[in-house]
Amino acid sequence: MDTATQERADQIRMLRDSAADFVAGHADTRRLRERRGTLPGHDPAACRQMAALGWFGITVAEAHGGLGLGFGELAAVLQALGKGLLGEPMVATVFAARLLQHGANAALKQRLLPAVADGTALPAVAWQEGVGGIDAAAIDTTARAEGDGFVLDGRKRFVAGAAGANGFVVTARGAGGPGLFWVDASSFGVSLQHEWRADETPADVLTLAGVRVAAAEVVAAPGAPALAAFDRAFDEAIVLAAAEMLGVAEGALSMALAYMRTRVQFGKPIGSFQALQHKAADLYVQQELLRAVLDEAVAKLDAGIGGDERACVASRCKARAADAGLRITREVIQLHGAIGFTDEYDAGLHLKRALVLAGWLGNAAAHRQRFARRAGEALAA
Repeated sequence: MDTATQERADQIRMLRDSAADFVAGHADTRRLRERRGTLPGHDPAACRQMAALGWFGITVAEAHGGLGLGFGELAAVLQALGKGLLGEPMVATVFAARLLQHGANAALKQRLLPAVADGTALPAVAWQEGVGGIDAAAIDTTARAEGDGFVLDGRKRFVAGAAGANGFVVTARGAGGPGLFWVDASSFGVSLQHEWRADETPADVLTLAGVRVAAAEVVAAPGAPALAAFDRAFDEAIVLAAAEMLGVAEGALSMALAYMRTRVQFGKPIGSFQALQHKAADLYVQQELLRAVLDEAVAKLDAGIGGDERACVASRCKARAADAGLRITREVIQLHGAIGFTDEYDAGLHLKRALVLAGWLGNAAAHRQRFARRAGEALAA
């Protein structure tokens, strides 16, 4: 291992250790239960502390106030946060920041990205309109050119992090195709309606009624470059969501293994029963398969792959994460027996978070379809 590689490995390990220490001091399932069904759906104080540690700016360029590090560093932090069920709303914020980063508006980047990096701004992405679809071009929201700007009309669903967002990166269709637009949360014509996910955090419906967007607020003008920018940020976000899912699954499996070592039945710890050992071993295999696929995806994102190859790697990672995360967290409930089904027991919190992460940004079936389509396009090229 050369010096640069060793230094980066040490850096990732230090970030992972720092995040684990943070989780140890902040993970509180009692407070997590108290926040269920309340706005903004996360702990603002914890987010401020995460920002102070530089985590929101890990992949933001140094020129824009960030750390300018890679996805390996951010994935390590997200795994630790996922294990403590503290990941909300980091991936949603990073998704928006990556869209701004990949956009063509240098002045907007300089204005917004430093605020993301220091935690004073938590933007969200409004892109989906229907259930299950992950095609960014399949949108009805319109961007009508007016003067030197645009007027947006439409309705977006499943906007993660919207309740605490100061603004939104919105996809809308203009004359040249889909474009990306920055919409301040306080803009006239913007309204939010809260919907509640399985873990009782909000994912909002964003309605845009004649919302004016000045030329200075256009992230990427309607056309192919805007769609390419979205595609790239989307691939990055789904890999990061998989990193959080790995942490959620790790936390659930660790809980089950600890229970199997201490729960006594028929005079023996239940972990000594061969049938349960086989089940636990199988779940561990699922966890490590997810880790291997995630490590490959993160490495390839850091290497700068693009196009169909990047889409295939990212979709394979998300599909594996959704399948493995749901299987592990569901079967952990079974390993605990009746107590695992109670709301007072923490295993259910991991399952509910896994349900959200499995469906957000596309479920396993949607990403297998995307993988097949993009792999076919790559072969035909």
